[in-house]
Amino acid sequence: MKDGAASHLDERGNARMVDVSEKTPGPRMAVAEGRIHLGKGAAGVYSGGPSPKGDIRAAARIAAILAVKRVPGLIPLCHTVSIDSVSVDLRLDGEDVVCTCRVSGVERTGFEMEALTGVSVALLTIYDMLKHAGKGMEIRSVRLVEKTGGKSGDYRWEQ
Repeated sequence: MKDGAASHLDERGNARMVDVSEKTPGPRMAVAEGRIHLGKGAAGVYSGGPSPKGDIRAAARIAAILAVKRVPGLIPLCHTVSIDSVSVDLRLDGEDVVCTCRVSGVERTGFEMEALTGVSVALLTIYDMLKHAGKGMEIRSVRLVEKTGGKSGDYRWEQ
């Protein structure tokens, strides 16, 4: 074990899911953020031009929420958690779209992977919705911004 963290390896070195049954459920929250650089053409479509695939922002938000709910099926050692709330914010910053995903609930384990997955899938959805306007987009800087609760305590990204 490193820094008191439970190991994802058993005594023989085989992968396992960490046992969280002895942990006390408590309020937890995680916020992740990432961005996609669109380029001029795609940024023009995102900021109001016609999109043949429909409402880009709505599709990205829904995709993020669905992804948050499916994390245990995507990331092998993640626990199934009870999610109380998911919010997804999208804002245009020059030629970038910045996505922020906040996940919260009362659980035995945190929501970091859910928030990170939500951001990643939202950004991939934006790429998919805008690839007709230019394929030179780049997903950047996906990171955990904040988390609260749990044995490891609170965390806030500091540059």
